[in-house]
Amino acid sequence: MNQAVSAESAARIAKLPKKVHHVHLLGVGGTAMAALAGMFVERGFHVTGSDGPVYEPTASLLARMHLKVAPFGPDNLFPAPDLVVVGNVIMRVNPEAEALLQSSIAYLSMPEALGQFFLRDHRVLMVTGTHGKTTSTAMMAQVLKAAGRDPSMLVGGLARDFGSNYRLGAGPDFVIEGDEYDTAFFDKRPKFLSYGAHAAIITAVEFDHADIYRDLEHVKASFRALARQMDANSVLVVSADSPDAMEASAAGPARRITFGLNGGDFRADRINIGPDGARFIITHNGKPISGEIFQPIDGRMNVANALGVYMLLREVGVPGEEIERGLGSFSGVARRQEIVGDAGGVTVIDDFAHHPTAIRATLEAAADRFAGRRIIAAFEPRSNTSRRNVFQEGFAAAFDRAARVYLAPVYFKDNDPIPSAQRLSVIALASTISGRGPEAKACASNEELLSAMLHAVRPGDVALFMSNGAFERIPRRFLDELKAREARKPASSRAADRSR
Repeated sequence: MNQAVSAESAARIAKLPKKVHHVHLLGVGGTAMAALAGMFVERGFHVTGSDGPVYEPTASLLARMHLKVAPFGPDNLFPAPDLVVVGNVIMRVNPEAEALLQSSIAYLSMPEALGQFFLRDHRVLMVTGTHGKTTSTAMMAQVLKAAGRDPSMLVGGLARDFGSNYRLGAGPDFVIEGDEYDTAFFDKRPKFLSYGAHAAIITAVEFDHADIYRDLEHVKASFRALARQMDANSVLVVSADSPDAMEASAAGPARRITFGLNGGDFRADRINIGPDGARFIITHNGKPISGEIFQPIDGRMNVANALGVYMLLREVGVPGEEIERGLGSFSGVARRQEIVGDAGGVTVIDDFAHHPTAIRATLEAAADRFAGRRIIAAFEPRSNTSRRNVFQEGFAAAFDRAARVYLAPVYFKDNDPIPSAQRLSVIALASTISGRGPEAKACASNEELLSAMLHAVRPGDVALFMSNGAFERIPRRFLDELKAREARKPASSRAADRSR
């Protein structure tokens, strides 16, 4: 294992008691923290947790494990747990965190706890990069499961094939999503440096996480650190379609394999995307090395994701035919081009996209899958980067495949209020998008957005909603209203809409 442990991390680990029974998770409502809680529960630990309001799907995950979430406060540390795991959303000024620092209780970050209790005896296969890592991680885990290899998994979304975002298997491999976000208030390194990956995919490197990274060079420095950390026995599978991923990964000692749709040692070729999914083959120096691969999820970005997964698993010894069969069984990840439903001849899609590149790819995938149908798109600037004006120009070109675009107001966060001069202007963005072709509207509220889209939609449309948060349940509410409208129509009108 290539795990690089800083002196500070080693000191925290050294304070662990010889026997740990009671684990308390500070910030248990985070996606990865809730998964870690479930893993501790499965292993027989006594688990408690604290947080603010917890939202779906995490709320249901915690409820299934019968873990009640206490509000933040020093009282959660009495009686003292054996170990406190601190999530990266927790700030030093949190009253429970302050009480923890004043106590003698052992504490670790989420990646440190994961490494100490769950990764140490496994071969860690990691997916990282700006785009596609959640889908690629879930895809890799499903391929290994379909091949009978019983992997463990931790992923930043609900993997449909597992009905969860984590899995503890009996096999040797632990498949993990490696996030470049920082680790904890006491450890500002990217999380992926704590996992000690034996093999890793870098899907892309672009500027993101503007709340912790200064610029693209700062982001690249984290990926350079990952490449330098991996040793000569490791494998690094890098997208050649991302020049910055290629540059950031060039200096490390690991054996580097490159892949891509437009470049790299290994390429996806004969790509055919239709309503049922995507088909392609893999070539090396122009020569096929695979049969025709089918995967039920569509979009060129997902073809690239599958190609990266294929190459990593092939490099660690999984036969190509087993990988091909597994890709054909992959069901996808919740909120990644997820069809919520159809009503009145309208298809409603919910998606997690919040970066210009991801929005562009999502719209391209929808345009390919629903060729000839009008796409009306809604976007909520909610992530720490999309709320800022760093992508004011980048977002403008991302919506070109939509016919109409509805922009929600910039989401407000109490713990990260953005000065108006640094905030994305949805009014200016709507004007720029309209100048490029699609008709765009900046809405003063999510309710106005919902009303405007319901007024504009017509049978045959595809309604695509994009946000990295709950979006006030707008996609579901939109579908419910369409269904209610449909129920009020005469039977002859309903039949005509369905035939469009």
